[in-house]
Amino acid sequence: MLRRIVQIFFVVIGGMLGIFFIPELFYLFGWGDTLLTKPYTVAILGAIIFFILTFWLVDYVVGFIKWMEESLVKAPVTDVLFGSLGLIFGLIVAFLAVIPLGKIPFQLVSTVIPIFLTILLGYLGFQVGFKKRDELVGLFSISGKFGKKKVLEEEEVDLSSKKLKILDTSVIIDGRVADICQTGFLEGTIVIPRFVLEELQHIADSSDVLKRNRGRRGLDILNRIQKELSIKVEIYEGNFEDIQEVDSKLVKLAKLTSGVVVTNDFNLNKVCELQNVDVLNINDLANAVKPVVLPGEELTVQVIKDGKEHNQGVAYLDDGTMIVVEEGRDFIGKHIEVLVTSVLQTSAGRMIFAKPKLLEKAL
Repeated sequence: MLRRIVQIFFVVIGGMLGIFFIPELFYLFGWGDTLLTKPYTVAILGAIIFFILTFWLVDYVVGFIKWMEESLVKAPVTDVLFGSLGLIFGLIVAFLAVIPLGKIPFQLVSTVIPIFLTILLGYLGFQVGFKKRDELVGLFSISGKFGKKKVLEEEEVDLSSKKLKILDTSVIIDGRVADICQTGFLEGTIVIPRFVLEELQHIADSSDVLKRNRGRRGLDILNRIQKELSIKVEIYEGNFEDIQEVDSKLVKLAKLTSGVVVTNDFNLNKVCELQNVDVLNINDLANAVKPVVLPGEELTVQVIKDGKEHNQGVAYLDDGTMIVVEEGRDFIGKHIEVLVTSVLQTSAGRMIFAKPKLLEKAL
């Protein structure tokens, strides 16, 4: 069906071009004032010529139309909408700009330049509307919030906890965010950007076994959050094509939506802080909920390996906190009571120094 429509279009265009240009060609060869220059004759001749051309061109034209159709169907609706609005605005500006040019007597200025301006401004309008779509969406959402302000004080609500929570790749692979959502400590709407999903899929398809397992675990975590938990989950379809790094895209999205980035990446945490973007770090939360241990308290631990220094042993609490046991090398593999001597807080977490209680009693 599409081939027939293209062929009919070529025949109509050929007939119209034949009426306008073929008589001029015949007059050039001295064949004027004959039957060949009659309008219906040149229209049929032009239609036949263009119909013959369709045998070579129709496949290319149909292929191009189908490619355009597939691209438009796959594109997010916001991309198509704002790209079309930008194109329309560019064409309106071009129409207003070429009105005074039509009054200029020079044919080059009055014919060629308007066509060039129409194509240029239409293209620029489409590109601006397409590439600035995320900022325009953010602008409309912000204006909508201002238009829906509540007057009564009893209806005012602190919306800080209802901000969008934007997950990055590292925190999805980590998996603890699902348990945090299940406990109800993470409120609001969870946003998973499309470019984060693409990065997860790329990791899951990696040839490296470790990376592949991490990527698949991340996808399983997302399925759990979306299907098993009661928290609202949305997929952000936009993509900042002018930005290459996923972390930079996350920061840009958080700025546009006034959202909160949820991560356990130390570097992304610092970038968000520098750009005044709210961030929730799962590692900071884990450190904050670890049990507080003070010097002088007694603990029962199992020494599992040597320490870095001479005669040191290393043990761990259930939450993963490392305990360095002085003179604990002789107790490797045993459960012993230790006395806490000091606690050191580092960027990697909390470290506890202790010594065996048996030695304390001996002294």
